[in-house]
Amino acid sequence: MTADDSFGRLNDDDYPAYTMGRAAAMLGTTQGFLRAIGEARLITPLRSAGGHRRYSRHQLRIAARARELVDHGTPVEAACRIVILEDQLEEAQRVNTEYRRAAVEISPLTVA
Repeated sequence: MTADDSFGRLNDDDYPAYTMGRAAAMLGTTQGFLRAIGEARLITPLRSAGGHRRYSRHQLRIAARARELVDHGTPVEAACRIVILEDQLEEAQRVNTEYRRAAVEISPLTVA
């Protein structure tokens, strides 16, 4: 990947642009917190060629939500589970909306 390729991907929410140290600083937390949410499988950072963890903006938003819960007294493991369940609920609601929309398009008179 060239420097031009890297600069072009900086607007990509999934591009792993942040080192662990930078990610922790941006979240106002410790590197240990990032390791803990990784161990709880809330996020899986990509690894650089040298094996260092790299985080995307999308992952940092997820980590920030977990940190918010932890700051309010929720244990890390529980906070991770809550965030995962919130994400699953959001996805299920999105799919339901799509199914309802498709059902109305197929038969607008029978779907309430």
